[in-house]
Amino acid sequence: MNGGGSSLRSALSYCVQQVRNYDYHHYLCLLELPTEMRKAAFALRAFNVETARAMDVASDPKIGLMRLLWWQEAIDKLYTKKPINHPAAQALSWAISEHNISKPWLKRSVEARIRDAQREVDDIPESIEELEKYAEDTVSTLLYNTLQAGGISSTTADHAASHIGKASGLVLLLKSLPYHCTRNRHQSYIPADLAEKHGLLVKQGGRLEILLDNNSREGLSNVVFEIASVANAHLLKARELAGKVPAEAKPVLLHSVPVQVLLDSLNKVQFDVFDPRIQRGVLGVPPLLFQFKLKWYSWRAMF
Repeated sequence: MNGGGSSLRSALSYCVQQVRNYDYHHYLCLLELPTEMRKAAFALRAFNVETARAMDVASDPKIGLMRLLWWQEAIDKLYTKKPINHPAAQALSWAISEHNISKPWLKRSVEARIRDAQREVDDIPESIEELEKYAEDTVSTLLYNTLQAGGISSTTADHAASHIGKASGLVLLLKSLPYHCTRNRHQSYIPADLAEKHGLLVKQGGRLEILLDNNSREGLSNVVFEIASVANAHLLKARELAGKVPAEAKPVLLHSVPVQVLLDSLNKVQFDVFDPRIQRGVLGVPPLLFQFKLKWYSWRAMF
């Protein structure tokens, strides 16, 4: 694809709009990146939007799974330079060509979503480690690719990105719990060991289920607190590495800011994910306050 062609501009514009519409807090984070990194970062983040929403926009889970399988095949085609008539795929093709984006991380992301889509309703993860693995595969890999797009090769930056990705994935799963409850997929994101510890694991009809009703609200808040605590620990580990992370990597790691904001919002509502204040503004805070926090971290070269 011609880097200056109208088709590329159109594809990249599509990516920016998708991220703005469906992943607004990360859209704001990407605006803090250097210009030379921003286009590839939006292409990568739009790919994530497309795969993350595949199951949610489908009227039938089988159709959502087919979309994910399509993206799995599309990645293989992109690396053999086969044209694909989809704006996000076209932008991703350009990013792969221009920035030598690693194929294994892209594949790892979509394959994790495929495995998640293939879960049965009563397929409950045994422990929080399974959720951490899912977050690593779907979120940390995206940060690795973004660092790569900036030509940044740093083990320390990758290590910090791993922790931030896990923290981000965990808190966003928590925020989405009310939505997934309406789609009968909430069990997939509450580990069995924590559910049992806090009285949410019950056996009904010969299978284990997560109990979510008015009587279990306190137990669920306790589970959310424990998962949020693990996310916070990952965030602290990432920030411990700040002094050794190259300066050019720090804008990529600003994805820590949405994590901190959401953790603070959860704390204010006593970790009740059904409290409507969590869904207000940007991750529970007014948009201008979120942008101020992001700018402050960026200006201080922090994450």
